[in-house]
Amino acid sequence: MRVPFLIIGGGIGGMTTALALAQAGFAVHIVEQASEFGEIGAGIQLAPNAIRILDQLGLSGAIERIVVRPKNLVFLDIDSGEHLATVDLADRFVERYGQSYSVLHRGDLLDALLDACRTQTNITLEPDKMVTGIANRENNTVVVDFADGTQYVCDAVVGADGLWSKTRTLLSDDDPICSAYVAYRGALPMREVTAPVENDDEIIWIGPNKHLVQYPIRGGHLYNQVAVFRSDRFDPAIARTEEWGTPDELDQHFGTACGQVRRSISQFKREKRWPMYDRAPLANWTVGRVTLLGDAAHPMLQYLAQGACQAIEDAECLTRFMVEHDGDVDEAFAAYQAERIPRTAQIQSVARIWGEIWHTEDPILRELRNRVFARDTTDHYVDLDWLYQTRVG
Repeated sequence: MRVPFLIIGGGIGGMTTALALAQAGFAVHIVEQASEFGEIGAGIQLAPNAIRILDQLGLSGAIERIVVRPKNLVFLDIDSGEHLATVDLADRFVERYGQSYSVLHRGDLLDALLDACRTQTNITLEPDKMVTGIANRENNTVVVDFADGTQYVCDAVVGADGLWSKTRTLLSDDDPICSAYVAYRGALPMREVTAPVENDDEIIWIGPNKHLVQYPIRGGHLYNQVAVFRSDRFDPAIARTEEWGTPDELDQHFGTACGQVRRSISQFKREKRWPMYDRAPLANWTVGRVTLLGDAAHPMLQYLAQGACQAIEDAECLTRFMVEHDGDVDEAFAAYQAERIPRTAQIQSVARIWGEIWHTEDPILRELRNRVFARDTTDHYVDLDWLYQTRVG
């Protein structure tokens, strides 16, 4: 079967790319190995750099119905409960960046993207399609084989297939790097939340080797919580087992936290945990007519809340160069990675550093961190400009 432009992976990055390309006039075929298009997990944060692009794609109405816009980002000491910093996310923030800071359910965002893709007659959506092989051919085509025995011959392939990307193996034999941190996630109906919360704030509790993030989603009806800690049992030899980062470690690490945090942790479900991985930045994302996008290209730790945002930026950039180069895949892919690699590599690196700052055990570094955190919001904005990009015009 001939497929001019194939996207492997039906997550947020793949869906955004399909929608952007289709709106630009390209025919796109997107495959997903799961039996249906959908997202697991709970909350997701979208900064202005991502909201700006979704707005350009005509999703502002759909986004408006599903987001919560926190008025403040509040940092607190996880053990003492001491207030460390408040960043104003309301009017001054929107004036500076042209868009709000938004939090929402991952599934709601993917549903909005899926609905938009279904309105495009030049997008084919195909779930339950597991890739088993990808190979460039000499005639500027790519052959993709699937577990069901089918084979697609493509003019271009984008691997948006996540952290454990099969597409990436064409370019690199590197493995994901486990940080030794693990996350427990979940969203509670607001009526079941026992700890006092502020519906207008996103709250981040930070301390040695652990943190807790909390914010409302789905119009304030759900409260999303993510607890993260560094496991004392971690060893690279057991990284892909469930022998570390266990529920009893969760209780142990957060047992020294202040009362409000302990009450929040007591309401976590313990059935599933998420080990935290990233990879070292790649110097090249493209081989032949195949390129990478999103976590397949630049998986990052979550401390800057930019994983999905950067996948959305990838989608905009790739589409822009496909249009600028009149559909010339080779030129578009080269321009795309030349623009995106320096930015995403910087974010990957800074995310690691930011996690170390949050989790430092050194009392001197904690004191210095807290002094920096205590600055005025305007000073915090200056630190965010490179990431969120100030409003143009």
